[in-house]
Amino acid sequence: MTTSPQRRYTDRLEEFSDRHPFLVDLALVLALMGSATLGASLTLPGAAPPDDDRIAVVLMGVSCLALLKHRTHPRSTVVVNAVCATIVIAQGYLLTPLLLGPVMASLYWLATLTERETIRAYGFPTMVVLTLAAAFSDSMNHVALILRTIGPVFWLLLPLAAGTMTRLRRAYLEATQARAEHAERTREEEARLRVTEERMRIARELHDVVAHHLALANAQAGTAEHLALANPQQTKQILHDLTGTTSSALRELKATLGLLRQTDDDGSSPLEPAPGLARLPELVSACASAGITVTVTTEGEPQPLSPGVDLTAFRIVQEALTNVTKHAAGQTAHARFVYSGARLLITVTDEGPPTAATPGPTAPAKGFGVMGMRERARSIGGELRAGPRPEGGFEVSTALPLQPSVSGEPGAEGPG
Repeated sequence: MTTSPQRRYTDRLEEFSDRHPFLVDLALVLALMGSATLGASLTLPGAAPPDDDRIAVVLMGVSCLALLKHRTHPRSTVVVNAVCATIVIAQGYLLTPLLLGPVMASLYWLATLTERETIRAYGFPTMVVLTLAAAFSDSMNHVALILRTIGPVFWLLLPLAAGTMTRLRRAYLEATQARAEHAERTREEEARLRVTEERMRIARELHDVVAHHLALANAQAGTAEHLALANPQQTKQILHDLTGTTSSALRELKATLGLLRQTDDDGSSPLEPAPGLARLPELVSACASAGITVTVTTEGEPQPLSPGVDLTAFRIVQEALTNVTKHAAGQTAHARFVYSGARLLITVTDEGPPTAATPGPTAPAKGFGVMGMRERARSIGGELRAGPRPEGGFEVSTALPLQPSVSGEPGAEGPG
């Protein structure tokens, strides 16, 4: 982006003023002192100047020197300049913009550095006093009264208006900068939040893919070892199922990692459809090969599920059955699906000893299974409860909406 020479010079002047404020104020005071001295020597045609101009020079010098304190004492600066200008005008000096230079400068800084109430309290009384002094001054007797008042009012209103505009512009720039800084902080916080959510999503997906298949493979291998001598035929079938379990784990892991490596510009097709409840028979069969008998019941009329809800339901059932395979004392589990209105109720239970003897298969403090299931349910507007049953065993129950109630459904969490 190019910058005009005028803008560059203005920026340099502002930077110099910020670094050396006293030098800038001193140069301005000297210039105003010269203009006030020149203004004191002007008279109307045919009018005689005052006899003694030393008082005017001294008063103008005092008023100009008072301007050096305008940054810290803008009100006192205005009062000193107003008093000095009133005395000079009352002595018969012609009221001109050159003579009013110090007063105009003090009014400008007053309007720039103070609020509106202060401008009313100091600026307008100063303007009234000087206007009255000009109206009754002997130097302008042969000038109409309206002309004697219009000039001072105009010249004194000008610095007040300019100073107010400068103050408003500075306030606008500060507000704009504050909004920009706030937006930058918000973007950084949002980016950190998105990174955290993405890490949690990847952790959930990898946990569901890896933990489930490894738990099944471990259970199948243990069962095969137990039956190796007693039932070679069943052992062979279990080993065959173990091969399918590990192959499925590799496929899902490859699909998940492949999806994570994709970018928006790849344009490649999904590696594998996201899993859903349609793969429930495959899941039940895998649990059966690990020695867990799973029964499935469905109540109500099955309704179509969105991809995100379908994936969430499957992952919750998968994790619940994985915990049964890893921790349950019994060899049976039951999955119950109830379609009720706009919600799908899922309950997965297993058989086991009473609560006091339950070893806490999915205690949140010892693993991430229940935590991941609860996060998945909440991500689409559902809820989940998990804990031991009074009659024994463990129960996972969740209520999911048929359509996700929040944006960003996790349909893209799984492979594909």
